[in-house]
Amino acid sequence: MTLRIAPSILSADFARLGEEVRAVVSAGADLIHFDVMDNHYVPNLSVGPLVCQAIRPHVTVPIDVHLMVEPVDRLIPEFAAAGANIISFHPEASAHVDRTIALIKSSGCKAGLVLNPATPLNVLDYTLEKLDLVLLMSVNPGFGGQSLISSVLPKITAVRERIAASGRDIWLEVDGGIKPDNIAQVAAAGADTFVAGSAIFGTSDYAATIATLRQQLARATPSN
Repeated sequence: MTLRIAPSILSADFARLGEEVRAVVSAGADLIHFDVMDNHYVPNLSVGPLVCQAIRPHVTVPIDVHLMVEPVDRLIPEFAAAGANIISFHPEASAHVDRTIALIKSSGCKAGLVLNPATPLNVLDYTLEKLDLVLLMSVNPGFGGQSLISSVLPKITAVRERIAASGRDIWLEVDGGIKPDNIAQVAAAGADTFVAGSAIFGTSDYAATIATLRQQLARATPSN
């Protein structure tokens, strides 16, 4: 299983954003995680397509856009045009989940569905075969720097079992409170892609931090 580290720019220094994303990619990041908040679906406001377009020339890795906005459909083509490679959204924020997945794919991006800690898994019953990624939130969305909600761990394992049963190559991403002291536990539960914000950008040596995260991942024993 390929394991991926996705630094979240929500915790980066926005006064030096181009420099920050170049630095984490040089330090070994596999993706750039791009959090979009609208002060409507979540109680915070972050960045839009123009910022995605601005950082695209600075990175060679995929840009992983997480839309915490409601409604989502209007922004999808704009983020695709701005250079997004993966676009994920919350089912609660879409009137027609299947149509939104189709819109992401028709815009040339991989499609992901995001489940909050209290969102049931049955939304995957009719969508998993169309997804490229499932993103499980291990905190409630809206703010960086929160602590991982441990009750999400068995949920990660349950999604991994669904992915395995599907026989498809679907990424299982986890976002929220990922740190060196818990990333192995999250990997053992079944995750393969790990969003880390303050755990990376809050340190002085990104390369050393990402190396530490990978060392911890090497110790993990996947549940499947």
